[in-house]
Amino acid sequence: MTARARPGVASGLHSRPPSLGRGRGPALAGIIAWTEGRALIATGSPFPPVPWNGRTITIGQGNNAFVFPGIGLGILVSEAREVTDAMFAAAQRLADEVHADDLAAGSLFPPVGHIRRVSARIAEAVVREAWDSGVGRAIPDAEIPRAVEAAMWEPAYVPMDPVPESARPREEVTVR
Repeated sequence: MTARARPGVASGLHSRPPSLGRGRGPALAGIIAWTEGRALIATGSPFPPVPWNGRTITIGQGNNAFVFPGIGLGILVSEAREVTDAMFAAAQRLADEVHADDLAAGSLFPPVGHIRRVSARIAEAVVREAWDSGVGRAIPDAEIPRAVEAAMWEPAYVPMDPVPESARPREEVTVR
């Protein structure tokens, strides 16, 4: 769309026009310059921030990483008998997690470092929606955050130290 639009038209639609696409580094810089730094940009892959006119523009990662883990977790916690369209609409919670400082930095999404918290909030909304729709188990509102947290996988790994070369057993290999 941006290839055919005139800058005055696209940037006139909104004071912070969104740009969603498969742009690469130079294209992203072009979008930022074209909108005089007002564009809110998200791509399917992670990109580093882009310096522009004395500030840093954050490039959002607009793929499924924020939404689907929370939807799936909410379905599991609610023990939903079916998945409804309204459960997907509960992912609106993602928009609630975008703060003014995210938008000021040019990001359509919260920082990726907040993905666990955001996924938990989306899951909580899905659990509530499943109950409200009559397809999930009843969990009191005050208990939903705790139920979601208890179901979240915590990536914890046992530390592994490599065995020094001098301590490794020597095996003799014979070739026939």
